[in-house]
Amino acid sequence: MAVHAAREGMVGTLTLDRPEKAHAYDRAHLDEILERSQALARDVGVIVVQSTGDRAFCGGADLDAMNAASFLDALELRSQRVFECLSRLSCVTIAAVQGPAIAGGFELALACDLRVAGPAARFALPETALGIIPSAGGTTRLAALVGASRAKAVVLGGDGVSAEQALSWGLVHRLSTDPRAEAARWGEQIAARDVVALRLAKQVMDAEASAASLARERVAEAILYARKRPEPL
Repeated sequence: MAVHAAREGMVGTLTLDRPEKAHAYDRAHLDEILERSQALARDVGVIVVQSTGDRAFCGGADLDAMNAASFLDALELRSQRVFECLSRLSCVTIAAVQGPAIAGGFELALACDLRVAGPAARFALPETALGIIPSAGGTTRLAALVGASRAKAVVLGGDGVSAEQALSWGLVHRLSTDPRAEAARWGEQIAARDVVALRLAKQVMDAEASAASLARERVAEAILYARKRPEPL
């Protein structure tokens, strides 16, 4: 199992555990993220999304799985749909980013409500250098969080974002030398609040998220995959 779920009181943890692959995910791992996060959300007020070790938070999609993807895979993009479900959970989600969050790993962190970063955290969306785009919510959520100008520097210009810069942009909410422990502490504080009020407040604030923009991400990605690997007639 590469994704573990645990619960302590009203705080759950969802832990990526594939350190030999920088916690990269394929379809099976995405299904585990979806299944375990939805199960946790029924019983807790907060879920902390984290990963084991110090090498990386998440390196995004497994390269073997990505290289085998087709036009239809991109059009029905599983990672976007899973991260959208994660973002829509009724409970509060906190990403504890202890290392680099790259490509889909960055998009996973963006799908969470809150982010705590460690000194070694770094954020990047290198997809356009690979002939694709950040299509698991990256272009939509990053621009919504930090503004179009900064998002374009990351997506189009290839700029990486350090933990300190991410804090100054409002991309992360707290810095800590131990982001997993800090996220757990913050989660306990949040979970002590009124659960109904938390859920309603989250629904109101998330109401403006753009389904149309996410759909455009999938279509653009499908076009790029079709260019790379034309579908047989």
